Amino acid sequence: MERALPHNPFDAHFWQNRYQTHNLGWDIGGPSTPLKTYLDQLKDHQQRILLPGAGNAYEAEYMHQQGFKQVIVVDIAPAPLENLRQRCPDFPEDHLLLGDFFDLPYENHFDLILEQTFFCALHPALRPAYVQKMQQLLKPGGRLVGVLFADVLLNREMPPFGETHPQLRIYFEHTFKIRYFEPCHNSIPPRQGSEWFLYAEKAA
Repeated sequence: MERALPHNPFDAHFWQNRYQTHNLGWDIGGPSTPLKTYLDQLKDHQQRILLPGAGNAYEAEYMHQQGFKQVIVVDIAPAPLENLRQRCPDFPEDHLLLGDFFDLPYENHFDLILEQTFFCALHPALRPAYVQKMQQLLKPGGRLVGVLFADVLLNREMPPFGETHPQLRIYFEHTFKIRYFEPCHNSIPPRQGSEWFLYAEKAA
């Protein structure tokens, strides 16, 4: 029997309202520099890649432009998916999923999952479920790669939620093999000192 998820107060209505009111303080208008640098190193454009809670999904748009063929985007709100459609009209429609990340039916499916402002958007009570779901979605040897906010005072009642870097490591180290978890050296100026780059692998 599956364990019930904690109640999530930040539902589709909450996030759709954020987009409709242009309350998008996390949106930098393009792909994250640390993630773009990582993506530029990838040679296999056929690997299956997931962007969960992707928002306006600039990284997905960038990968599509670079020839990646199997990029899946999921978001709980329709507005950011529509924004991606308008910017990138030839993005495959069946690769745009409207729904809850925790309801994704895949198992051992993805080679790579990119984390970009999704973890900090979730209520902290959902963090263990986030790690468990990542484990389920990735193939053996698959990678969870992304940027986490650490050691900064973010919101306590509303997203984005911050955390200390030792606590962030604890969330992942019992489930994944952490290959790299260090401060980003190439963050954009407003985020310098607050972003940590995570590269973790699911056990093969």
